[in-house]
Amino acid sequence: MPTLGARFLFLFLPRIVKSSMAALIQPRTLKGFRDFLPETMMPREAIMETARRVYRQYGFSPIDTPVLEYLEILTGKGSEETDRQLYRFEDHGGRQVGMRFDLTVPLARFAAQHINKLGTPFKRYHIPPVWRGASPPARRFREFMQCDFDTIGTVSVVADIETALVIHELLVEIGIENFQLRINNRQILNGVLARLELSDKSVPILRSLDKLDKIGRDKVAEEMEQAAGISSSQANEVLALAELQGTTDEVLLGAGNLVAGNELGEAGVERLRELVAAMRTCRIPDARYKLDVSIARGLDYYTGVIFETILGDLPGIGSVCSGGRYDNLAELYTKQHLPGIGASLGLDRLLAAMEQLQMIEPVRTPAPVLVVYFDRERLSDYLQLSQLVRAAGIGAELYPEPRKLAQQLKYADQRGFRLALIAGSQELEAGTCQIKDLSNKTSLEVNWRDQPQPFVEQLRKSLSQ
Repeated sequence: MPTLGARFLFLFLPRIVKSSMAALIQPRTLKGFRDFLPETMMPREAIMETARRVYRQYGFSPIDTPVLEYLEILTGKGSEETDRQLYRFEDHGGRQVGMRFDLTVPLARFAAQHINKLGTPFKRYHIPPVWRGASPPARRFREFMQCDFDTIGTVSVVADIETALVIHELLVEIGIENFQLRINNRQILNGVLARLELSDKSVPILRSLDKLDKIGRDKVAEEMEQAAGISSSQANEVLALAELQGTTDEVLLGAGNLVAGNELGEAGVERLRELVAAMRTCRIPDARYKLDVSIARGLDYYTGVIFETILGDLPGIGSVCSGGRYDNLAELYTKQHLPGIGASLGLDRLLAAMEQLQMIEPVRTPAPVLVVYFDRERLSDYLQLSQLVRAAGIGAELYPEPRKLAQQLKYADQRGFRLALIAGSQELEAGTCQIKDLSNKTSLEVNWRDQPQPFVEQLRKSLSQ
């Protein structure tokens, strides 16, 4: 006769099993968010590492700030659009908080809070995720990385020049050759608006002007008239500035004529003239930069020079590195004047462009060398071989189980290894192995135990081919 416990189990086991099955949760990601597999994450990390290296070469130091800020810190500092996109909620303590939508506003708070300890000028870089809650268009997401660098506490044109140089070097180091850094100065735009007595309507005018490439002249003029309440002739004068074309010197001359007599506008033209002279001094190719007085940047806080970087092979993808000068942003948090300038690399947009341009090789492992494992009794030899490769600064992965060669080489192909080190019992006894190039299927036998230095040199040579 079954015990009471056995009878209980017999009666309720089907329900327990059914309950356990029902408890499974469908694995899925939120709309607008994504997972990154190794083949996607590796090129992302490579670009971030390049950005860190370039930023540090110019003296920028790393910082970090919290994901959450008090809501009052974030609202009203970017634009009406970013306010709408802001993730906001009440935390367990009843505080109104928001998730950062960019890195510039948190930087302004950070600088106001810590600048007495940091001193000026303070140069920082910051490479974390940010969040915007709008419905994302194709290939855009609600969570994305920004790679920012900024200089706080100086109005010197040297900081403007250095920002342009960092953007240029960053794109070159990443491997982009065909690009153009487009440069403008908000002071010129503001000077024209002041001459037209439209300074109090600068925000809607500049936001409309920022859409010139997307919707065209006529629609921008119409939007200016409706959003800012200006006349058709006033809209045409603003657009006359935006439509200045020609060589760098011709654009400077034309902009100078349009702002003549306005101190702010004239200062903006002179600032651009100094920046251009510096680019020439540093031998930046003329094709790599252009004065474009049509760009306005949609965010309200820019006050001086502004930058956008367009890829020559994919101009329609938009700017991949943008920024500018914002001399008044920190005034909301401190009475101390803390002017700033910086830019942000659009990592996801750049990667999307590089994929379209077939600049990213499909690789799923950071280690270029696979050590093939045959003989279970000689594990110590395989471990020594793997460690020798790693000690030379070359990534190596040891296959975890002794399997057939075809199976291990299939794994190597799937992961994108460059080389395989192949040694059976006889080769290990002799201290040799085969270096197999997995792309052209050629092999070379070398002695790794008795001649480690020539072995490492051959590895490096094979990887460089």
